[in-house]
Amino acid sequence: MPAVVVNHGGDAPEFEGKVTVYVIICVFIAAFGGLMFGYDIGISGGVTSMDDFLKKFFMHVYEKKQHARENNYCKYNDGLLQLFTSSLYIAALLASFVASRVCTKMGRKPTMQIASVMFIIGVCLQAGGINIEMIVCGRLMLGIGVGFANQAVPLFLSELAPAKMRGALNICFQLFITMGILVAGIINYFTSTIHPHGWRISLGLAIIPAGILLVGSFAICETPTSLIERKNLDEGKSTLKKIRGTDEVIPEFESIVAASEMARQVKNPFSKLMKPSSRPPLIIAILLQVFQQFTGINAIMFYAPVLFQTVGFGSNASLLSTVITGLVNVFSTLVSIYTVDWAGRRILLLEACVQMFLTQVVIGLILLIDLKTTGSLNHTEAIIVVSLVCIFVGGFAWSWGPLGWLIPSETFPLETRTAGFAFAVSSNMLFTFIIAQAFLSMLCTMRAGIFFFFAAWILIMGLFTLFFLPETKGVPIDAMAEKVWKQHWFWKRYMVDVDDEVMMEKVHPHVK
Repeated sequence: MPAVVVNHGGDAPEFEGKVTVYVIICVFIAAFGGLMFGYDIGISGGVTSMDDFLKKFFMHVYEKKQHARENNYCKYNDGLLQLFTSSLYIAALLASFVASRVCTKMGRKPTMQIASVMFIIGVCLQAGGINIEMIVCGRLMLGIGVGFANQAVPLFLSELAPAKMRGALNICFQLFITMGILVAGIINYFTSTIHPHGWRISLGLAIIPAGILLVGSFAICETPTSLIERKNLDEGKSTLKKIRGTDEVIPEFESIVAASEMARQVKNPFSKLMKPSSRPPLIIAILLQVFQQFTGINAIMFYAPVLFQTVGFGSNASLLSTVITGLVNVFSTLVSIYTVDWAGRRILLLEACVQMFLTQVVIGLILLIDLKTTGSLNHTEAIIVVSLVCIFVGGFAWSWGPLGWLIPSETFPLETRTAGFAFAVSSNMLFTFIIAQAFLSMLCTMRAGIFFFFAAWILIMGLFTLFFLPETKGVPIDAMAEKVWKQHWFWKRYMVDVDDEVMMEKVHPHVK
């Protein structure tokens, strides 16, 4: 695995190299895959609340909105509209497994290019939609693009980055997601006043990040790992020299070659994932995606505009909510970029669990006591809750948001890396779909209790992190088995037969 390694464990190899300007350019361009995803997250919620969009495609929702009695917990609940929004995630879930194969056979760079093309097609179908069939097809194409991008970009960033900066450079993916959400919210605010086609502008502008990723991808390199894995040894070595800024890359090159040789012995990586030695990274990758979605970030972001309006910002509440929570999101992700490679992954996750648990409980108590079915909070309470919202968003943005993508991308060995990360991406999409589809109904039924529901999940997440999540900072990706899993008090029990598995695959390559 290409990495400049800072030796935190005592005997891990330390490779020569530095973070070059070219690497920074590659990271910047690839991270636009995150901006595509973030923009869609931010834009879809705003568009589905625009009257012009509802009147054209969801007239029954528009009529319900016009005549329904105002209810603080149920006013946005509609199953069909939720299904339209969340259908993207099912498409992304299925696409991630195809993208895994493409990543392995063709490389990370072509996978990102395919993601861009699919996303652009989806944007055109949605922005030019004249009936429900067109916008649903567009939504599905966007999902394929998101599935391919979310599969390829984090792997590309982790494989390109030196180990001492792997966390920071990988989190650029999450940083661009938060930037996309922020930009989308601001655009939605202004296009909502452009009748009757403001929603088309909002959806159509998504072509910009996809276009930048597509055009920019021709200027970036493939990762040395992917090149060597596909037997392009000379190109892999020259690329490694280019991204490390030195000719002294032989130890790292040989490390990648050795990992690639082992990877080629595995004929079916998905079958390999089912073996005991693959369970630690697989279980953690999947649970991190589950936990990320069950932090309650959706509940917090949903309520932000309502709370800002209660404070007294009136018609500007939606924009101010978007800007303030969006800026907190972006700057807190920058905190993660700065701290993740020296403080470590575990400390950020554990600190955030405490921070998010307390804010969810307090917000839930305030809403339970004082926010009834109709009416609003008083000014002081609303200011307190708005402050707690910002604290919660900050905690999520420097922990479970970015690290939910980082840790799975760095813990799988090369032979199961794309397959394992496909499970991570698909799990993220599945539970995003579940939350997107069920959240508004849960809110309508559970009311303020939904915040206690998510607080309970945060408590579980904290305990899991404390006892079962090992630290991975500064460890070469291809040394994870020896330096992390075999040293962990719980996961080492699954690693005792890893050598036997390798020997069995050599002696009986036909055995899956």
